Amino acid sequence: MNKQKKTALTNAEKQKRYRERQKERGKQEMRGYMSPEAKACYELIAQQTDWNDSVILSNAVRLTYAAYKNGQIGLLNNWLKKNNL
Repeated sequence: MNKQKKTALTNAEKQKRYRERQKERGKQEMRGYMSPEAKACYELIAQQTDWNDSVILSNAVRLTYAAYKNGQIGLLNNWLKKNNL
């Protein structure tokens, strides 16, 4: 019998494979830095909803898009400024 020894994948290789699988599923990675105000909002949302980072980010983008499509982006932005968020 031919027995081939499998070599263990490095952490970088595992991460690369994971990212490739996510792309195949139609998901996109987003990176950025949150302001202190946004971080406080994020922490409250995470505590109250038990959502993970991906769900919070996806919902934030979808809600922003909904506000934009309904002509409410200015209203939303003004509310955020008025409430120091």
